[in-house]
Amino acid sequence: MSERTVFFLSDQTGVTAETLGHSLLTQFSGQNFRQVTLPFIDSEDKAREAVKKINLAADSGAERPIVFSTLVQDEFRAILRKAKGLHLDIFDAFLEPMENELQQKSTHEAGRAHGMSDIDSYMKRIEATNFALANDDGGITRNYEVADVILLGVSRSGKTPTCLYLALQYGVYAANFPLTDEEFDSGSLPDFLVSQKEKLFGLTIAPTRLQQIRKERRALGQYASAQQVRYELREAEKIFKKYDVPHINTTEFSIEEIASRILNSTGVERRVRP
Repeated sequence: MSERTVFFLSDQTGVTAETLGHSLLTQFSGQNFRQVTLPFIDSEDKAREAVKKINLAADSGAERPIVFSTLVQDEFRAILRKAKGLHLDIFDAFLEPMENELQQKSTHEAGRAHGMSDIDSYMKRIEATNFALANDDGGITRNYEVADVILLGVSRSGKTPTCLYLALQYGVYAANFPLTDEEFDSGSLPDFLVSQKEKLFGLTIAPTRLQQIRKERRALGQYASAQQVRYELREAEKIFKKYDVPHINTTEFSIEEIASRILNSTGVERRVRP
């Protein structure tokens, strides 16, 4: 099967183009995509250089490239439309209908989505990220009274990346605590967690998937054995049930989906919006 090149173009980081583009590409299984991000296209020279790269991909491939663009400046967008490819301009698709509905012209100002225009939101994300790092895997601060949510789960069930995503994306103060032999032997949670019971949320995962993840980290020893994995997950489920801790199985979910389900289930408010 031939490989089709997909370009994500932006006058900033490219996050918006990548996010929308990836969401659309996942709807087409069986296709092979080579994905290229070209960020910070903020001059005519950079726009023309991007056109050269797109045209080179078009001339060397069997299929024309697909181009997702979130550039705001009209002059740069006009240059890029000359490239050989299927050009999907996100602002073309959405801005004009919104201008008509709101009866107002858009600012066409680059960097409004991901720039430093909102210092307050930026600082909230930084503070939440620092909190997540300080309270990772039991942490050294255990400043749980400040936490919005405290994730529980066995090692490698997705606690750390989920906490960091909640912090970076939404400014949520997320801590996590690993369930280990100490909790499994006693069948109980520490008192400092029980006192914050309303903030607890559990993550579990399919045994086969957890074993695969652990083998990639530490292939030898009991840590990644099927017996150990099944034991830990079984005991974690008992603890979730004993303390009536809401929980989800992360096996089939992305970090974004896990975070969204946690927020929806707990009612935790987003401190900032993406």
